[in-house]
Amino acid sequence: MARSKEFEENAVLEKAMKLFWEQGYEKTSMNDLVECMGIHRRSLYDTFTDKRTLFLKAMDRFEDRISTRLAAGAKQSNTALEAVEFVFDFMINGEEDTPPGCMLVNSAVELGIRDADVDAKAKEAFAKVERLLEEIIAWGQRNGEFTKRHDAKALAEVLHNALTGLRVMARTSVDKAKLRRIAKLSMHILEKAAD
Repeated sequence: MARSKEFEENAVLEKAMKLFWEQGYEKTSMNDLVECMGIHRRSLYDTFTDKRTLFLKAMDRFEDRISTRLAAGAKQSNTALEAVEFVFDFMINGEEDTPPGCMLVNSAVELGIRDADVDAKAKEAFAKVERLLEEIIAWGQRNGEFTKRHDAKALAEVLHNALTGLRVMARTSVDKAKLRRIAKLSMHILEKAAD
């Protein structure tokens, strides 16, 4: 007779995600995972196969979580500028009870050049944020908030590059006021001039 699972898969995956987010893939041992997730080693293997598969699922969970929150926040904004500000604020401040920075950026830096699956997941997640920014910028261009000197895609790429740098800096002890100044100056590229 098969034993039933004594844990909820999404709950333990959330714990693993936060641990990988904080420590990275290579620094996180199987013992760390078993202890953090509160499950037996055999259950971890039975449910997630191995550490790498668990890590890739944790990356997917993180990406889904961030994409959902960014899209919802942007949709609730009254103006395109408010939406862009929301994205920058979210990336700088993060969420309560989560590690600083971004698991996808951390994973891309740690493993992207050596692991094709991690690289593909990070690139797709970055592209999704760029598409969201492009949609917001196009909205701002249509309603006269943002410059039309550059197309929305190019502006989104530049802003995403700034966001990536901010997500790296958020992992350090850099003062959030500095990060906000960088964000504000980065958003100046959207300002209308004599188009």
